[in-house]
Amino acid sequence: MTDSTLILPPDGRQSETALMIARGTRRLLRDLGFASVTELTLASNRRADLVALGDDGTIWIVEIKSSIEDFRVDQKWPDYRLNCDRLFFAIPETVPTNIMPEDAGLILADSYGAAVLRDAPEHRLAAATRKAMLVRVARTTAERLHRLADPEHY
Repeated sequence: MTDSTLILPPDGRQSETALMIARGTRRLLRDLGFASVTELTLASNRRADLVALGDDGTIWIVEIKSSIEDFRVDQKWPDYRLNCDRLFFAIPETVPTNIMPEDAGLILADSYGAAVLRDAPEHRLAAATRKAMLVRVARTTAERLHRLADPEHY
């Protein structure tokens, strides 16, 4: 296949606001030198909204919160720290920044871009956990690319 304009189909689980935040945040991550993947299932079977990989193997997780209610009903985000070196929240301008946990980074995003409002504290992963996450990201992205290139086989 020579068409390099393949587009991922919509996942269907995210709101329009969450998709907008993801797009802007991924642009920021790319500008910071990270590659990212959306909706990555972790070893705990929880799904991280965005997982970003740096050239040096650094792993960030960005949890998207599209509204105050979205933040209040979600109590699983502390578990994400076990799978990353830094944990961030990405929010739109309609979500008050003061409700976001102080012990996580904070990104303000729209569909065109994003800005880091607060850096996340670093808590370096153990080598075995880092390797497991890197393999998980690699296999997931390879499977997604294969599915795009050969959808009849899936």
